[in-house]
Amino acid sequence: MRILAIESSCDETAAAVVENRINVLSNVINTQIELHKLYGGVVPEIASRNHIENISTVVDKAIYESGLSFDEIDAIAVTYGPGLVGALLAGVSYAKGLAYALNKPLIPVHHIKGHISANYIETPELKPPFICLVASGGHSHIVNVKGYAEYEVLARTRDDAAGEAFDKVSRVLGFGYPGGPAIQKAAEKGNSDAIHFPRVNLKDKGFDFSFSGVKTAVLNYINNAEQKGEEINKYDIAASFQEAVVDVLSEHLIECAKLTGADKVALAGGVAANVPLRERVKNKAAEAGMGFYFPNMKLCTDNAAMIGCAAFAEYENGVVADLSLNAIANLPL
Repeated sequence: MRILAIESSCDETAAAVVENRINVLSNVINTQIELHKLYGGVVPEIASRNHIENISTVVDKAIYESGLSFDEIDAIAVTYGPGLVGALLAGVSYAKGLAYALNKPLIPVHHIKGHISANYIETPELKPPFICLVASGGHSHIVNVKGYAEYEVLARTRDDAAGEAFDKVSRVLGFGYPGGPAIQKAAEKGNSDAIHFPRVNLKDKGFDFSFSGVKTAVLNYINNAEQKGEEINKYDIAASFQEAVVDVLSEHLIECAKLTGADKVALAGGVAANVPLRERVKNKAAEAGMGFYFPNMKLCTDNAAMIGCAAFAEYENGVVADLSLNAIANLPL
C-alpha cells in the first residue's frame, strides 16, 4: 500500500510517499525558517499564505521523487491537528481536493502520532509498547504507546512547551530563531553549572511539565544583572538553561517508564534533535536497563514521512474521513 501524506501544521510544507508503513519513497520539506527569523518566531498568517503558495509544488515533487504517478497512490493522508489552524487548513483543504479528484480514501492523522511514528521508520524493529517523550515548539508530552494506534498521555506541559521556551530564551539572548539549535550551539561555549535555574516539579500533577518558570528565571537573571551594571556571560546562561530543560525532560521520561514497567523509551519531535537530551536519556535508559530509540534529525522536525507512517495504523483501524474533515487546532491525543 502506498500513501501520499501531507503535513502543514506549522511552518513546514511537506509531502511524502510511504509504502507499507516504513518504506519512504520520497520525503519533501519546504521550510519557512528564513521567513520567520525576522520576527523571532512563527507568524501564523505568513505561514498560512506560504503553505498555499507552495503546497502544490511540494506534492508534485514528492510524487516525482517517488517514481510513481498519482494513479499509483492508494490513499491520501493529512495532518488535521493540532497546530496553527490556518496552516492546517491549507493542508487539509488540498488533501480533500486531491482525494476527491483521485477518488482515493482520505486518512486524517494526529500530528503527535506522526512524531511518535517517526521512530518506526528509523528503527523498524521497534514495536509497542514503549514510553515516548514528544518535545517540540508546541508540544511536551510523555505518551504510553500501547499499540500502533493506541496511546495514553501520561504527562504534558502546563504552559510553555520545551521548544517554545528555547525560542523565547534564544531571542532574549540574541541568538536568533529557531531557538533549539541556536541555544545548543551557544551552550557548547558555556558552563552548564555556572547558574542554577529552577526545575519545576508539579507534584500534584504527576509528571507534568512547566517551562514558564525556568524561562522567567532566565529573564529575571538578565534583568537583575543589567540593573546592577554587571556583565553577563550569554554562553553560560544558554548552557545552564539547556541543562535545566534537559534535566527535567529526561528525568520525567525515565521515571514515567519505571512507573509503568516499560522496558523501552523513545524520543520524538524537534527538541529530540538536541544532542545533550539524547545523551542524557541514553545514559539514564542504560542505567535502568531500558532500550532507547530516536529518529534521525530530518525525521525529528515536522515532515510528511512520519504522517504517512502513522496513517497506516489509522487506516488499519478503519479511520477514514469524508470531505467534511476540518482542521482542529487543539486536537487532543
